[in-house]
Amino acid sequence: MLKLKKKTAALLADSVKECFGEGLLSEGEIFEMLEYPPDKSMGDIALPCFKLSKSLRKAPPMIASALAEAVKCEEFSEIKALGGYLNFKIDPTAFASRVVSDVLSAGEKYGSDGSGEGKTVVLDYSSPNVAKPFHIGHLGTTVIGHSLKLLHEFMGYKCIGINYLGDWGTQFGKLIVAYKKWGSRKTVEEGGVDELVKLYVRINNEIKREEEESKATSADGKGHSPLADEARAEFSKLEHNDEENMELWRWFVSVSFVEYESTYKLLGIDFDSYLGESFYTDKMPAQVEKLRNMGLLKIDDGASIVDLSEYNMPPCLILKRDGTTLYPTRDIAAAVYRKGEYKFDKAIYVTSSQQSLHFAQWFKVVELMGYDWFDQLVHVPYGTVSINGAKLATRTGNVILLRDLFDEAIKRVYDITKEKHPDEAECREISEKVGVGAVIFYYLYNNRIRDINFVMEEALSFDGNTGPYAQYTYARTCSILEKAGSQGKMTDAPLSEPEAELAKTLSVFPERIRSAVQDYEPSVVTRYIIELCTSFNRFYHDCKIASCEDEDLRSSRLALTAATGRVLKTALGLVCMKAPEKI
Repeated sequence: MLKLKKKTAALLADSVKECFGEGLLSEGEIFEMLEYPPDKSMGDIALPCFKLSKSLRKAPPMIASALAEAVKCEEFSEIKALGGYLNFKIDPTAFASRVVSDVLSAGEKYGSDGSGEGKTVVLDYSSPNVAKPFHIGHLGTTVIGHSLKLLHEFMGYKCIGINYLGDWGTQFGKLIVAYKKWGSRKTVEEGGVDELVKLYVRINNEIKREEEESKATSADGKGHSPLADEARAEFSKLEHNDEENMELWRWFVSVSFVEYESTYKLLGIDFDSYLGESFYTDKMPAQVEKLRNMGLLKIDDGASIVDLSEYNMPPCLILKRDGTTLYPTRDIAAAVYRKGEYKFDKAIYVTSSQQSLHFAQWFKVVELMGYDWFDQLVHVPYGTVSINGAKLATRTGNVILLRDLFDEAIKRVYDITKEKHPDEAECREISEKVGVGAVIFYYLYNNRIRDINFVMEEALSFDGNTGPYAQYTYARTCSILEKAGSQGKMTDAPLSEPEAELAKTLSVFPERIRSAVQDYEPSVVTRYIIELCTSFNRFYHDCKIASCEDEDLRSSRLALTAATGRVLKTALGLVCMKAPEKI
C-alpha cells in the first residue's frame, strides 16, 4: 500500500498542477495527507481537499470533483469525489498482482525501505546485573531491545548491540561481604548464580534486620547497619583495585555469564559488545573533571551533583560523599566512549520506565557539557511485568527465573505436540520454537509502556492473538504449498473479497515496519502479524486453494499463500521468533 500511496501522491501532484497551477502542494505533502477511509465502502485511499481549499479559495467538493476527472491509474477501479474527499477504490486483481509480485521478487527484503543505509545505531539492552539470574523482569529489555536491533538492521542501519553488563556498583560490596562470611568456593561452583543470589538475599535481609533493631536505640530514630558499612568499604576497596576483591569480582562475573549465555542461545541473541560498567572505571574521572572545569559540579551535603532545578528535575548525582561513582557517572562516560568508538547516528537505551528520570537527567548533563550529539540519545522505556499480579524483587528472593519460564512453556507445548510428532527430535525442536516464541509474543503484543501480567495459559493458546496461532498459520502456508507442489503465480483471474483483503493486508507491511522503527514499538509488528494471520485464515476458510478447479484462480491463490508465508516469516523473525514449517 505504501508503494501505491506514493504512486497516487505523484499522480495527484501532477493533477493539482494541471488543474490549479504550480506551487500549491508538493508530492511529499500530498503523500502525508493521504489517509485510509474508516468505511471501506467509501474507498481504500482518500485525499481530504480542505488544505487545498484554503489556498485555492474553492469549495473542497469542487476541488475533489476536478481531480477525480484528471487522475488516471490502472490499479484503481474507481476514483470518486465524495464531499470534500477524493476516494480511490482499488482494482483487486491488478493491485493483488502487483503486491504479490513485489513480495515474491523482494523476498526477505520486502518491507524494507533502506532508510538506514550509511547510518549507525548503538543499542544498549538486556544488560543483566552480574551475580543475579535472568528473571522475567529482564524479558522486556532483552526482547524489545533485540527486536529494535533487528528492525533497524532490516531498514539498512549498521547496528551495534551492546550488553552493558551490570558488573559494577555497591551490590558487589554486599556480595563480597556475604561470600566472605557465609560462602565457599565449592558451594558457588556447584550452585552457580543461584548460590550467589542466596548470598545476596541473605545479606540484604541481615542489613534490614540490623537497621530495624537499631531504630529503637538510635537518637534520631534512624536505622543503622554495620554490615552495610562493611559492604560500602569493600566496594571502595574494589574501586581502588584491591587484588583480593578484584579476583572475587572476576569470578562472580564468570559464574554469572554461564547462565546468561544459555538464555541468549535459547533466544537466538548475540551481542557485538559485552563491555559492562566496570570497563568505564578509568574513563569516568575525565568526565568528572570536565564537569568540574565547566563549573557544573557542585557540592551538596558532601556529594558532587549537577543542579538541574532550572530544568524542573532533581539534581544529578555524580559522586557520593566517599567519592565513589554512581550510575549517571558511568552512563556519561560510556556514551562518550561509544560516540568516539562507533560514530553513532543514534544511541538507543532500552530500560524500565522507572528509570525515565535517570535518563532525562544524564541526557541533560551531556547537553550541558557541550556534546553536540546529546539529541542522538534515545531512551526507550517499557512497563513492569508480574506473574499473577506478584511483583518481582531480587533482594527478597521473589523472582520467576526466565529459564524456568521457558522450560515450563516448552514442556507444555511438548505435551501437546508429542502425539502428532512421534519423532522425538522433531517434537523437541518444534516445542522449543513454539514455547519460547509464545512467551516472547505474549510480551511484545501490547504497547511496550504498558504493565504486563503474564499468564502462561493465555500465552500458549493456539486460539486468539498469540504466538502459537501466528506460527501455526505460517506452518499452514508451508503445508499448502508443499502439498500443491507449486508456489503459483498471479493471473488475470478475478479475485473475491477475501483475496483482495489479503492482498491489501500484505501491502501495508512496509508501512507498519516504518512505524515500528519510528516509534521504537515492536508491538506494531506483532499486531500486524495477527492482522495478517486473521486475513489469511479467512481467505483459507472461504476459498479453495490447492483444490481449486480453475487453474488460473488456483495459481493466483497459491501465489497469495506463498506471499503470506514470506511476509509472516519475515515479521516473526523481526520480533525474535522462529517460523517452524511444521507444528
